[in-house]
Amino acid sequence: MIRRENECTVEYREHMRDGDGTVQLTNFINDPKELCEKGRLFSKITLNPGCSIGYHVHETDSELFYILKGTAEYSDNGTIRTVSAGDVTICPPGEGHSIANRTEEIVELVAVIVYA
Repeated sequence: MIRRENECTVEYREHMRDGDGTVQLTNFINDPKELCEKGRLFSKITLNPGCSIGYHVHETDSELFYILKGTAEYSDNGTIRTVSAGDVTICPPGEGHSIANRTEEIVELVAVIVYA
């Protein structure tokens, strides 16, 4: 199967996880069955300047970010770190994270959430 870019759904979430601004998600999958019921998200996330995804804890799943473009502030279980294009973040079950664009450039990342 091939899914073309124009077949991906785009959604906008205001104050995602109590973050700032509106986050754009380009969803690469339409149904969790496409991940063999082993995950629930495979998306490109766009953070415009000033936008963020608020801090949250993953209880029964794990989330990975692959930074495609830009530089962001990442909370790794409460420790603030800078991430940039090419970096991978991993938030395992029982830990928390957030990500914020504090620059004037767009930040793009791929996010995957898999069940623990």
